[in-house]
Amino acid sequence: MSGWVKIAGLGPGDDALVTPEVTAALAEATDVVGYIPYVARVAEREGLTLHASDNRVEIDRSQHALQMAAEGKRVVVVSSGDPGVFAMAAAVFEALEDGPPEWRNIQIDVLPGITAMLAASARAGAPMGHDFCAINLSDNLKPWSLIEKRLRLAAQADFSMAFYNPRSKSRPEGFVKTLEILREECEPERLILFARAVSRADEAIRISTLAEATPEMADMQTVVIVGSSRTRVIERDGAPIVYTPRFTPAKDQV
Repeated sequence: MSGWVKIAGLGPGDDALVTPEVTAALAEATDVVGYIPYVARVAEREGLTLHASDNRVEIDRSQHALQMAAEGKRVVVVSSGDPGVFAMAAAVFEALEDGPPEWRNIQIDVLPGITAMLAASARAGAPMGHDFCAINLSDNLKPWSLIEKRLRLAAQADFSMAFYNPRSKSRPEGFVKTLEILREECEPERLILFARAVSRADEAIRISTLAEATPEMADMQTVVIVGSSRTRVIERDGAPIVYTPRFTPAKDQV
């Protein structure tokens, strides 16, 4: 039996947002590997072994998946959202690059998923309707000085910005610093979207401005989207629409 690894994105939470390609891979798998809450989203069945582990052992998890595939097993490595966006795809390839040469002959496929960033944007309207960037605010794998540099340059370039991992109990000061940096670089009326638990039962969407935003509005289940200087709100009955126009007038171009 020829083994393989498929690195799959489970989307932001709602089963309806899992792609058919990922569903088919899970149906073929002999083993599923991933962070505990993501593996818990996979239904148990005969012939399938679930390997759940802590979120701080990505390389160990990746090595385990590759070794099982080398032994002939069909392994799905699961992430939330998309596996290539601050998730497991890069970790698997890091393990592959540093692993034994025979692992490089394993069939490996990356199966895309709907990110929390895109799901949050869709809920609000189209705040990333023009140029945008995504920044992981966790300094676990990179220094804060680099995060600050990227924040300032992205703000100066007038990107819409999506922030992952904005604020945790162990590092609450990071988002405090982020808001301070944004207030130095952007106007007070800049729109900020706080999207928590998008597509899940406890979903909460909040639209604020930079002047009104507080660190407590975000946690590790929140994606924060900061609009560009041209992002605006359409007020209407029901939820307002936040969007960034596609066109930038010549007077605003650098």
